[in-house]
Formats: sequence, structure tokens, C-alpha cells
Amino acid sequence: MPATRVSCLAGPDGRVAVKPGLGHSHDSVTVPAFLRKIVARADAAQRVAALRQPVVFTNGVFDVLHRGHVTYLAQARQLGGSLVVALNTDASAKRLNKGSDRPLNAEHDRAVVLAALESVDLVTAFDEDTPLDLIAELMPAVLVKGGDYDMGRLAETRLVESYGGRAQAIAFVDGYSTTALVKRIRSTSQPDPSQP
Repeated sequence: MPATRVSCLAGPDGRVAVKPGLGHSHDSVTVPAFLRKIVARADAAQRVAALRQPVVFTNGVFDVLHRGHVTYLAQARQLGGSLVVALNTDASAKRLNKGSDRPLNAEHDRAVVLAALESVDLVTAFDEDTPLDLIAELMPAVLVKGGDYDMGRLAETRLVESYGGRAQAIAFVDGYSTTALVKRIRSTSQPDPSQP
């Protein structure tokens, strides 16, 4: 029997109705609790206010999750009571010039993978080039960026510091990069021209 793809949102009790005839023997199923961590931007401020304080905020594409990402997110989470990850939408990610076919994973799929991480408390998305407007809406206590950002030069830092928050950079884990990983995968999947 072919697999049936079901797209749904859970109710507040974590249960979703399954339509008859989809090959399920249950009237309802419980969706994984981590899916409740994914929220629409319109609902993000209310959900952030209910999180354990202080709230740490970071953002990115998180296209092909790897060791560097999960280490960075765990370190960011240690800086506060909860961690909010703002995900670049597919359109926003394409404007970052990481490649014409990036992101490889769709926005919703990237959100689900992030939400499944223990270190992540909430996932939302932003469509702008930077998360500045979203930060203004959520007002996190701590802004975290990965890599060698000069935090003092970022508009996001100035915004967070204007209301008493702080900003911090966390170094990348050496040797881990989505761009490098994608290049390596593509180079090993190329057919050998010497083989017929």
C-alpha cells in the first residue's frame, strides 16, 4: 500500500483527526510533542513571553543540519532559560547567495528538524533579509550569532542592547560547514567519466 502523506497541525491537546479512508485504523493519532515548538510568526511573541527566561535568540538557514549546528545551538541554549531559533524562509535563504538550488531542504522540513532538538524551545520564521524586525517583536534577552561576527557592527546588537539585552558570538566548530558538506556530497556523487 502506498504511503499517505498527511499535512496537519495539532490541536492544543496534541491530537489530530485522521480522515477515514487513509489506511489508518485509529480515529486520531498523537503527533510528536516537538511539533508544538513550531509557531507562526504572528503567534511567536505570545509564545516567547511564556518561555523560561531569559530567552536566547539565534537565527539562520540551518539547511543541512550537522555537528557544528547542533553544538552551536546547545551552547546558545546554555546562555539562558530557553532558546528561540528564527529560521530564514526559503525566499529569504535564496537571497543569501549560498547557491541557486539552496536551501536544499524546504522551510517546513528545516523547522521540524530544529524543533526535534532538545536544545531548541521554539522555532519561527522570518522572510526579511535580517531578523531585525522579528527581534524587535520578540525582545529576547540574549542575541547569539555563530561564527566570527563583529557583534558591535550589527544592527541587531544595537537593538538588543537598547532595551538592556546583550549579544554574543559563539565560534563555529572547525571543519563543519553546510556549503562544504554539500560540495563534498556532490563531488562524490558525480559519475566517473572513465567508466562506460
